[in-house]
Order: sequence, then C-alpha cells, then structure tokens
Amino acid sequence: MSASQSNHCPIPDVTLTPLKVIEGAQGNIMHGVRSDDETFVGFGEVYFSTVHGGEKKPWRRHSKVTLNLLVPHGEIRFVLCDDRDGPGPVFWEINMSLENYQRLTIPPGIWLAFQGVSEGTNMLLDLIDSPHDPDESDKRALEEIPYDWDS
Repeated sequence: MSASQSNHCPIPDVTLTPLKVIEGAQGNIMHGVRSDDETFVGFGEVYFSTVHGGEKKPWRRHSKVTLNLLVPHGEIRFVLCDDRDGPGPVFWEINMSLENYQRLTIPPGIWLAFQGVSEGTNMLLDLIDSPHDPDESDKRALEEIPYDWDS
C-alpha cells in the first residue's frame, strides 16, 4: 500500500512546522527548534543520520521518544505508518529538503522508514527528547510492513 504525498498528515499528533531559512552572502542560517515551539517536548540528544541516494533505511518505532526531523542537506522521503488503531495501517509520506524546509515531529508509537532522494549523501538532523536508548525502539525490515516504495 502507498500513500499520496501532501502536507496534511492523517496521522494524529504528527506535525509539520515550516521553518525559516535566512539567506546571507557568506552562507545561510536555517532555523531548527526553539524551546517555546508548540511541538517541543524536551531535549535529550541531537544526532545526524545520512542515507545515500536511492537507499532506504528500515522501519523503526519508538516507544517513548518524540522525533524532530529536519533535512539540512539533500532530499529525504519519509514514510510513516500508524498501526495503533483502526481496521488497518495509515500511511503517509513526505519529501523534505531545503526547498520545503520544515520540521517533522513524530510522537512515540509511529513506524518510520526513509529513503535518500538526491544523488550522493542526504542528511537529516534529529532532536529527540531523551538520550538514545537502544532498547527503547522496535525495528522491522522494509518488507515486514507492506508499503509500495515504487509509487
């Protein structure tokens, strides 16, 4: 199953926050997260992750952690799957880059997988609300959640 891409997410408590890019002659300033943002839950850790163009990173679901994802370099396709309630899973996808610079906030309990869209290295920044705990998340291979990555 696949989902059409839109800026309206049908998954409860997932939010997109438009962010400013202030262009300057020597380089740009890209806003990220402020402590007074509505979606800010708390600070635990910031990390970067990269994915090569065309490659996919498998499904992961956090049980306690809220994610705040930004894409400062390249373009990444994020696919979310909500299987918490209802007759079947709800999927939603969005591509993020500097061209549509925004923050994607994902609460605990939502599956996330992503794919590099631009050639070369694509980078995301994730601000999570507690320090990383390897036992706090579940993982699944891409094939274990039925999503049509080719549509």
